[in-house]
Amino acid sequence: MADQLRITATENGPYLLEGADEITRMSDGEALPVEKTAALCRCGGSKNKPFCDGTHAQNGFSGAKDPDRVLNSRDSYTSADGRIMVQDDRGLCAHAARCTDNLASVFRLDTEPWIDPDGAGAAEIAAVIGRCPSGALSYVLEGTEHRDRGGTPAIGYVPGGPYVVTGGVDLVDVDMPEGSTMDHYALCRCGASQNKPFCSGKHWHVDFDEEAGR
Repeated sequence: MADQLRITATENGPYLLEGADEITRMSDGEALPVEKTAALCRCGGSKNKPFCDGTHAQNGFSGAKDPDRVLNSRDSYTSADGRIMVQDDRGLCAHAARCTDNLASVFRLDTEPWIDPDGAGAAEIAAVIGRCPSGALSYVLEGTEHRDRGGTPAIGYVPGGPYVVTGGVDLVDVDMPEGSTMDHYALCRCGASQNKPFCSGKHWHVDFDEEAGR
Protein backbone atom coordinates (compact mmCIF):
# COMPACT_ATOMS: atom_id res chain seq x y z
CA MET A 1 0.00 0.00 0.00
CA ALA A 2 1.29 3.44 -0.93
CA ASP A 3 2.36 5.79 1.87
CA GLN A 4 0.07 8.72 1.00
CA LEU A 5 -3.63 8.07 0.59
CA ARG A 6 -6.72 10.18 0.65
CA ILE A 7 -10.42 9.53 0.20
CA THR A 8 -13.04 11.91 -1.14
CA ALA A 9 -16.74 11.12 -0.76
CA THR A 10 -18.17 12.65 -3.91
CA GLU A 11 -21.64 14.18 -3.75
CA ASN A 12 -24.19 11.38 -4.25
CA GLY A 13 -21.46 9.33 -5.91
CA PRO A 14 -18.50 7.05 -5.19
CA TYR A 15 -15.51 7.43 -2.95
CA LEU A 16 -12.45 8.53 -4.87
CA LEU A 17 -9.42 6.74 -3.48
CA GLU A 18 -6.15 8.43 -4.39
CA GLY A 19 -2.61 7.23 -3.86
CA ALA A 20 -3.33 3.55 -3.31
CA ASP A 21 -2.08 0.55 -5.22
CA GLU A 22 -4.35 -2.03 -3.57
CA ILE A 23 -7.47 -2.58 -1.50
CA THR A 24 -7.66 -5.64 0.75
CA ARG A 25 -10.59 -8.04 1.04
CA MET A 26 -10.55 -8.53 4.79
CA SER A 27 -12.21 -11.95 4.85
CA ASP A 28 -9.17 -13.63 3.32
CA GLY A 29 -6.51 -10.93 2.96
CA GLU A 30 -6.60 -10.94 -0.84
CA ALA A 31 -5.21 -7.69 -2.23
CA LEU A 32 -7.05 -6.24 -5.21
CA PRO A 33 -4.74 -4.06 -7.29
CA VAL A 34 -5.95 -0.56 -8.13
CA GLU A 35 -4.61 2.33 -10.11
CA LYS A 36 -3.45 5.45 -8.31
CA THR A 37 -7.02 6.75 -8.45
CA ALA A 38 -9.98 4.41 -8.03
CA ALA A 39 -13.72 4.96 -7.70
CA LEU A 40 -15.18 2.81 -4.92
CA CYS A 41 -18.88 2.01 -4.70
CA ARG A 42 -20.79 3.50 -1.79
CA CYS A 43 -24.37 3.17 -3.08
CA GLY A 44 -24.42 -0.60 -2.58
CA GLY A 45 -25.61 -1.30 -6.11
CA SER A 46 -22.49 -1.75 -8.21
CA LYS A 47 -22.18 -5.01 -10.10
CA ASN A 48 -18.41 -4.70 -9.77
CA LYS A 49 -18.01 -4.24 -6.00
CA PRO A 50 -15.96 -2.85 -4.40
CA PHE A 51 -15.52 -0.65 -7.47
CA CYS A 52 -18.11 1.80 -8.79
CA ASP A 53 -19.87 1.00 -12.07
CA GLY A 54 -22.09 4.11 -12.16
CA THR A 55 -25.19 2.50 -10.65
CA HIS A 56 -25.54 5.40 -8.17
CA ALA A 57 -26.80 7.51 -11.08
CA GLN A 58 -29.74 5.16 -11.60
CA ASN A 59 -30.72 4.02 -8.10
CA GLY A 60 -31.28 7.43 -6.52
CA PHE A 61 -28.40 7.18 -4.06
CA SER A 62 -28.04 10.14 -1.71
CA GLY A 63 -24.96 10.83 0.36
CA ALA A 64 -26.93 12.88 2.89
CA LYS A 65 -27.10 12.03 6.57
CA ASP A 66 -30.42 10.80 7.95
CA PRO A 67 -31.94 13.45 10.26
CA ASP A 68 -33.16 10.61 12.51
CA ARG A 69 -29.66 9.17 12.98
CA VAL A 70 -27.99 8.65 16.33
CA LEU A 71 -26.30 12.00 16.86
CA ASN A 72 -22.63 12.27 17.69
CA SER A 73 -22.11 12.64 21.41
CA ARG A 74 -18.99 11.62 23.27
CA ASP A 75 -19.71 9.94 26.59
CA SER A 76 -17.15 8.98 29.23
CA TYR A 77 -17.10 6.13 31.74
CA THR A 78 -14.43 6.19 34.46
CA SER A 79 -13.34 3.24 36.59
CA ALA A 80 -13.70 3.46 40.35
CA ASP A 81 -9.95 3.72 40.82
CA GLY A 82 -9.72 6.44 38.16
CA ARG A 83 -7.09 4.53 36.20
CA ILE A 84 -9.01 4.21 32.95
CA MET A 85 -11.74 6.27 31.31
CA VAL A 86 -13.57 4.74 28.36
CA GLN A 87 -14.84 7.21 25.78
CA ASP A 88 -17.66 6.34 23.40
CA ASP A 89 -19.45 8.05 20.52
CA ARG A 90 -22.53 6.03 19.56
CA GLY A 91 -22.97 8.14 16.42
CA LEU A 92 -19.75 6.71 14.98
CA CYS A 93 -20.37 3.07 15.90
CA ALA A 94 -20.37 0.62 12.98
CA HIS A 95 -21.76 -2.20 15.16
CA ALA A 96 -18.96 -4.59 14.28
CA ALA A 97 -19.37 -6.08 17.81
CA ARG A 98 -15.63 -6.34 18.43
CA CYS A 99 -16.24 -4.98 21.93
CA THR A 100 -19.39 -6.85 22.97
CA ASP A 101 -18.20 -10.14 21.50
CA ASN A 102 -14.79 -9.99 23.15
CA LEU A 103 -15.41 -8.32 26.53
CA ALA A 104 -19.06 -8.66 27.50
CA SER A 105 -18.30 -7.89 31.15
CA VAL A 106 -17.46 -4.31 30.15
CA PHE A 107 -19.43 -3.76 26.93
CA ARG A 108 -22.88 -4.93 27.93
CA LEU A 109 -25.74 -5.31 25.49
CA ASP A 110 -29.20 -4.27 26.67
CA THR A 111 -27.83 -2.79 29.90
CA GLU A 112 -27.58 0.81 31.08
CA PRO A 113 -25.03 2.17 31.37
CA TRP A 114 -23.80 -0.10 28.63
CA ILE A 115 -20.12 0.35 29.54
CA ASP A 116 -18.81 -0.82 32.91
CA PRO A 117 -15.15 0.25 33.19
CA ASP A 118 -14.82 -1.87 36.35
CA GLY A 119 -15.84 -5.05 34.54
CA ALA A 120 -12.24 -5.97 33.60
CA GLY A 121 -8.68 -4.78 34.04
CA ALA A 122 -7.48 -1.64 32.30
CA ALA A 123 -5.07 -3.52 30.03
CA GLU A 124 -7.80 -5.89 28.84
CA ILE A 125 -10.19 -3.02 28.17
CA ALA A 126 -7.52 -1.13 26.23
CA ALA A 127 -6.74 -4.20 24.12
CA VAL A 128 -10.37 -4.66 23.11
CA ILE A 129 -10.84 -0.97 22.31
CA GLY A 130 -7.81 -1.35 20.06
CA ARG A 131 -9.92 -3.63 17.87
CA CYS A 132 -12.71 -1.09 17.30
CA PRO A 133 -12.73 -0.33 13.55
CA SER A 134 -14.88 2.79 13.59
CA GLY A 135 -13.16 5.08 16.08
CA ALA A 136 -16.28 5.18 18.26
CA LEU A 137 -14.28 3.87 21.22
CA SER A 138 -11.13 5.32 22.73
CA TYR A 139 -9.70 5.52 26.22
CA VAL A 140 -7.69 7.61 28.65
CA LEU A 141 -5.22 5.54 30.66
CA GLU A 142 -3.62 7.15 33.70
CA GLY A 143 -4.23 10.61 32.27
CA THR A 144 -3.03 9.92 28.71
CA GLU A 145 -5.57 9.77 25.89
CA HIS A 146 -5.27 6.94 23.39
CA ARG A 147 -7.09 7.40 20.10
CA ASP A 148 -4.54 6.90 17.32
CA ARG A 149 -2.80 3.61 16.60
CA GLY A 150 -0.44 4.55 13.80
CA GLY A 151 0.73 2.03 11.25
CA THR A 152 0.87 2.02 7.48
CA PRO A 153 -2.07 3.76 5.73
CA ALA A 154 -4.36 1.13 4.25
CA ILE A 155 -7.94 0.49 3.15
CA GLY A 156 -9.80 -2.79 3.20
CA TYR A 157 -13.38 -3.92 2.81
CA VAL A 158 -15.50 -6.39 4.72
CA PRO A 159 -17.63 -8.54 2.38
CA GLY A 160 -21.20 -7.55 3.21
CA GLY A 161 -19.89 -4.72 5.39
CA PRO A 162 -18.00 -1.42 5.35
CA TYR A 163 -14.67 -0.15 4.12
CA VAL A 164 -12.19 -0.20 6.99
CA VAL A 165 -9.53 2.52 6.84
CA THR A 166 -6.43 2.47 9.05
CA GLY A 167 -3.10 4.21 9.44
CA GLY A 168 -4.22 7.82 9.09
CA VAL A 169 -5.85 8.34 5.69
CA ASP A 170 -7.12 11.84 4.96
CA LEU A 171 -10.91 12.02 4.51
CA VAL A 172 -11.41 15.09 2.37
CA ASP A 173 -14.00 17.75 3.24
CA VAL A 174 -15.75 15.69 5.92
CA ASP A 175 -16.62 17.28 9.25
CA MET A 176 -15.21 15.00 11.93
CA PRO A 177 -17.09 14.79 15.24
CA GLU A 178 -15.41 16.04 18.40
CA GLY A 179 -12.97 13.46 19.70
CA SER A 180 -12.95 11.41 16.50
CA THR A 181 -9.86 10.47 14.56
CA MET A 182 -8.74 10.00 10.97
CA ASP A 183 -6.34 7.36 12.22
CA HIS A 184 -9.02 4.68 11.74
CA TYR A 185 -12.65 4.75 10.65
CA ALA A 186 -15.32 2.72 8.85
CA LEU A 187 -17.07 3.99 5.72
CA CYS A 188 -20.51 2.93 4.51
CA ARG A 189 -20.54 0.63 1.50
CA CYS A 190 -24.17 -0.55 1.46
CA GLY A 191 -25.65 2.88 0.77
CA ALA A 192 -28.03 2.74 3.74
CA SER A 193 -26.02 4.27 6.58
CA GLN A 194 -27.77 6.92 8.61
CA ASN A 195 -24.46 8.70 9.21
CA LYS A 196 -22.86 8.81 5.77
CA PRO A 197 -20.09 8.66 4.88
CA PHE A 198 -19.48 6.66 8.06
CA CYS A 199 -20.91 3.19 8.58
CA SER A 200 -23.78 3.01 11.07
CA GLY A 201 -24.26 -0.75 10.91
CA LYS A 202 -27.28 -0.58 8.60
CA HIS A 203 -25.75 -3.25 6.34
CA TRP A 204 -26.98 -5.77 8.92
CA HIS A 205 -30.56 -4.54 8.55
CA VAL A 206 -30.73 -4.21 4.77
CA ASP A 207 -29.07 -7.61 4.16
CA PHE A 208 -26.35 -6.03 2.05
CA ASP A 209 -25.44 -8.62 -0.59
CA GLU A 210 -21.90 -8.54 -1.90
CA GLU A 211 -22.81 -10.55 -4.99
CA ALA A 212 -26.13 -8.88 -5.85
CA GLY A 213 -26.41 -8.02 -9.53
CA ARG A 214 -23.28 -9.83 -10.67
